[in-house]
Amino acid sequence: MVQGPVRSFFREYGIYLAWLVSMVAAAGSLYLSEVLYYEPCKLCWFQRIFMYPLVIMLGMAAFRNDRRMIGYALPLSIIGGSISIYHYAQQKIPGLAELLPCKVGIPCNIDYLNWWGFITIPFMALIAFLLITVCLFLARTASNNE
Repeated sequence: MVQGPVRSFFREYGIYLAWLVSMVAAAGSLYLSEVLYYEPCKLCWFQRIFMYPLVIMLGMAAFRNDRRMIGYALPLSIIGGSISIYHYAQQKIPGLAELLPCKVGIPCNIDYLNWWGFITIPFMALIAFLLITVCLFLARTASNNE
């Protein structure tokens, strides 16, 4: 079967792109909390729990060119993305924050950033998780077709 240019690109570089996205997302979250002193809420911590291991796992996979690691990284990115969707919905749908409110620390429906009315911190995390998921899925799909 002849591979198209997109499939061959993601076959070669999908893990590296996913690793790059995870590093930028982890560095961005650390910048927001440690430099700008934005205190993370409970849901932000859960998103970090799923993002930070991806940096190490995908870095090892990229260094070793180990495609088997994709099976372990995909669930982390999908679950982290699901948490991001819920967190973003809590910020944008006022009634949702009242169903399961954050009782300790910073409320989860508070947004430090709100660029152009829709780009918030959970939205940026969602984009990162989506990019990682797509890169890994295409790299996995491309490798399974051989």
